[in-house]
This record gives sequence, C-alpha cells and structure tokens, in this order.
Amino acid sequence: MSKLNIEQLTAAQAANAEVMMALVRTAFNGVERLTALNMAASREFFNNSVATTQQLMAAKDPSALAKLNSELPKPNVDKLVGYSRSVYDLVAEMQKEITAVMEAQYSSFTKNAASAVEKAKASAPVGGDVFAATMGTMLDASTKAFDQMTSMAKQLTDIAEANVQAASKAAAPAKTSATSAARKAAAK
Repeated sequence: MSKLNIEQLTAAQAANAEVMMALVRTAFNGVERLTALNMAASREFFNNSVATTQQLMAAKDPSALAKLNSELPKPNVDKLVGYSRSVYDLVAEMQKEITAVMEAQYSSFTKNAASAVEKAKASAPVGGDVFAATMGTMLDASTKAFDQMTSMAKQLTDIAEANVQAASKAAAPAKTSATSAARKAAAK
C-alpha cells in the first residue's frame, strides 16, 4: 500500500468517526430531552391524579360526583395532545439533525467517488474508460435514489406534521402545564 493510500484511508476513517460521533451526540441529546419530557409528564400525571382523587373524595352528593366525572377528562385529553405534540416535535427535530449529518456525509462521499472515477478515467488502460463510465453511471443512479429517498422522507414528515397540527386544533389548547414547560426548557 502506498503512503497516499494509507493517508486517504486514515482521513476517511477520521471523517467516519466524526460522523458517528455527531450521530451519537444527537441521539444522546434526544434521549436526554425525551427523559426530561417524560419526567415532567410523569410528575404532572401524579399531581393531577392526587388532585383528582381529592376532588372526587370531597364530592358531597351524586350530582357533584357526576359533574366532576364529566369535567375531569377534558384537561387530561388536552395534556395528552400537548405531550404527543412535544414528543413529535422532539423526534422531528432529531430526524432533521440526523438527516443533515447523513446528507453532508453522502455529499462528501459522492464528491470523493466522482474524483476517484475521474482519476481512474485519466489513468485507465485501453477499455478502462468503459469501466469508469459504468462507475459514473452507478454513482449518478445512487445519487438520484438518495435524493428520492430524502424527498420521500420530507414528504412523510410534512404529512405527519399536518396530522399533528390537525389533532392539536381539534383539541382545545391546554393551559401552560409542566409538560409544555419541560418542552420549552428542553428546546433551549
């Protein structure tokens, strides 16, 4: 192996290590934020359960109990929609970060591969230009496939976003809760 090949291999390994570290860092940050969100939601659920139990135990007659029974589910539905929205936002943000890293890595890969194909064309023996042209065609096809997959992922994200927006509009917005406070704190 020549010194140039070893240097190229070392550079490629270093670049791959950086990409992996960026992906792991993104994953850890996402897990940390999801844990904070879940802890806040659990705390809020516990506090609401205690308050609901106290309200139900304080009811003096069946009509007061029936009235409480009909009023209690609405805030919980609003909180569930808010929590679901927070989880969706977190996952969508992580997906965007991971996609950005992968797109940058793929862009770098295609530039290096195109450069290698051009060098192979220049130094190829007779008939080697056909091989180089085939490699170039394969590289173009893989780039188109990657672009189509990225486009489909973005379309699916847009559809999911529209569904979350519709669900949020269907349920009345909840008052500021511990879950939304945790979402704001996790976003910082």
